[in-house]
Amino acid sequence: MPDSPPSLAIIGGRIVDPASGRDELADLVIEGGRVAHVGPGAASMAPAARRIDATGLIVSPGFVDLHTHLRTPGQSHKETIATGTAAAAAGGFTTICQMPNTDPPVDRAKRVEDARKRAAEDGMVRVLIAGTVTRDREGRELASLEELAEAGVVAFSDDGDFVENTDLMRAGYERAAILGIPVSQHCELPALVAGGMVNLGAVATQLGVAGRLPDGENAAVARDIALAALTGGHAHIQHVSTAGAVALIRDAKDRGLSVTAEVTPHHLMLTEQALLHTLAGEAYNTNAKCNPPLREDRDVAACVAALADGTIDAIATDHAPHQPEEKARPLEQAPPGMIGLETTIPYVMSLVDTGLLHLATAIERLTLGPVRAWRLDEQLGLPGLGTLGVGAPGDVTIIDPGDMWTVSVDTLRSLSHNTPLLGEQVVGRAVTTVVGGEVVHDIRGADDRVS
Repeated sequence: MPDSPPSLAIIGGRIVDPASGRDELADLVIEGGRVAHVGPGAASMAPAARRIDATGLIVSPGFVDLHTHLRTPGQSHKETIATGTAAAAAGGFTTICQMPNTDPPVDRAKRVEDARKRAAEDGMVRVLIAGTVTRDREGRELASLEELAEAGVVAFSDDGDFVENTDLMRAGYERAAILGIPVSQHCELPALVAGGMVNLGAVATQLGVAGRLPDGENAAVARDIALAALTGGHAHIQHVSTAGAVALIRDAKDRGLSVTAEVTPHHLMLTEQALLHTLAGEAYNTNAKCNPPLREDRDVAACVAALADGTIDAIATDHAPHQPEEKARPLEQAPPGMIGLETTIPYVMSLVDTGLLHLATAIERLTLGPVRAWRLDEQLGLPGLGTLGVGAPGDVTIIDPGDMWTVSVDTLRSLSHNTPLLGEQVVGRAVTTVVGGEVVHDIRGADDRVS
């Protein structure tokens, strides 16, 4: 991105900025990569090199995703930095955090530096890096957390693998607390979910496969909350999926503990029944297989309520690309996970349209919520990140809440297409995405796809 992109004026949109409480028809002007003016008629007072008509559209701070898998290095047949960040831009995300479960994993400073270099060379959006908690993600020896922090990681995570050794994890939380960096944990206790393919419930019974016990998540969440209380460390609970986990997190926050949480769009909208929804009459849909698994109605309701009341701080995609031939394997062998960067807006707008979530709350959980959860503005030295206040980074997402489109191989920028929404018609889309004042996605302009 250029050091000083041309000035940009976004005119006549509905600006929704939860940080300031602003929700009004107004203009937004970006100069030198930062918000310079905002308010009714602001564009007429500050002529800009480029003007975007946002009439009838929602103008939001750029979305921030705390949980993205870019698969590079090691699995670039599933996603590359270029395709993954193009998907992020198409979904309205201007900042994403790459999880460290690459091959090799990001467990030492040199690999952090390599990841940051790749992101700078090929990325269309701001890419942050998480480092591992343990060496090689094996759960046996702590990585050099101090070295990783010095190299610039914003979180520690053995993503996909719960660190089961409590003594080891206690030491990890103690060191992370000193460094002021959150521990972002995939909370499923291995002993309670081993061999499980889907949620332990009616669908597992119908398909005749082993289920993943909800208590596996609940027990892991309880363990990490206890470690946060013991050490003063910051426990961030990834992709919450059970009503029990929600209750534990709510209690931890009531007690003033340093605990934050995220939920995925699919855990807010889909139940285990999505595994049975297929377009061609198959026995099951492996695109709906994920870890933690899709749960039951009461779990979805609990997650939505927790997001609405602030118990859950952020919506995070857990964007997990896999190629068609991998997802075409039998359910027991198909890898878990689904893409999510480009389908977040339709999921979230559905919650808004049905009255389960206020628009301002939904935008807050995609912008300021994740920034505050990890103190990203402080960690990155970017005051105003996640807001549209004067002086904030010029990161903007422009949403057409009524845009109807079909999720397909042709419309997705991601290199993989593993989503239960594949072939479905959905409503809501990012039409323009701006990072630091530079337009990186605009479906109304030239084709911006990555070849």
